[in-house]
Amino acid sequence: MTSASARAGAELRPNFLSRYLQAHVREVVFTLGRFYRNLSGALLTCFVIGITLALPAGLHCLVRNVDALGYSWETTLQASLFLKDSTTPEQGRELAHRIKGRPGVADTAYLSREQSLEEFKALSGLGQALDLLDSNPLPAVITVTPIKGIERTALDALVVALGQQPEVEVAKLDRRWLERLYGALALVERLVLVIAGVLSLAVIVIVGNTIRLDIEAKRAEIEVMKLIGATDAFIRRPFLYTGLWYGLVGGAIAWLLVQGMVLALNGPASSLAGLYGSAFRLQGLPLDATAVMFGAGVLLGWLGAWWTVSRRLQEIEPR
Repeated sequence: MTSASARAGAELRPNFLSRYLQAHVREVVFTLGRFYRNLSGALLTCFVIGITLALPAGLHCLVRNVDALGYSWETTLQASLFLKDSTTPEQGRELAHRIKGRPGVADTAYLSREQSLEEFKALSGLGQALDLLDSNPLPAVITVTPIKGIERTALDALVVALGQQPEVEVAKLDRRWLERLYGALALVERLVLVIAGVLSLAVIVIVGNTIRLDIEAKRAEIEVMKLIGATDAFIRRPFLYTGLWYGLVGGAIAWLLVQGMVLALNGPASSLAGLYGSAFRLQGLPLDATAVMFGAGVLLGWLGAWWTVSRRLQEIEPR
């Protein structure tokens, strides 16, 4: 008797799972068909959701592009070693040669005092004024180019070590402007999170309001279903899948809007970067950010539907 009951239970479990999956597949197909039949109204809701999701996604895309541009600038940073006036050109060239062999250094360039003066005249336009000076006020300079991808701490340590050379008066790495850029990006990233949180609530309200209207249109049908013994979970299921469709299509619209923005701005951005000798191009949303945006749309659509249906079903009772 026990073995017969066990076999019966083993046979019922796959059947229950099969029926459960079939019920969900039916709801997916049913809600998709209803979405298609009300395509114009559904797309209006999805378009509002898409715009709401596109704003934080577009800001995130902008931050990532600026961060990538800042990293490309960081890899081109150079340290300037201002030599003492007592250092001869031979000593300066020898020091530049020794520094080039240090770990973390890609290249060096020695600029004598006379070359520094000529370069300053050409760049500043003050050539006639500088000719009135009795002596050359500019020091010799060694420009040090670090290897690409060097870590920030290693670069700082390298500059400190080079500044301790006896021939060096001052070692300078002007990266304050880059640190300010990174600070501004950190602030914008935090702002994107705040905006995303606020707009997430807006998506939940949008989906919830749409589902509420759908529930009111089917109020009599829901009362009949409750009268014949349908559970709240059974009644709730199609509305939840409808919320999922709203979120999914809204995420797709948001992705199209962000990619369209990138395509529209790519030409002017590339032209501006070309004026500074850079081949930088705007990049769209990467795969991870795209997955997060679609996942957020689906989750928010489901939450909006669940929140509304759970509240409304408590108010609808058969007469």
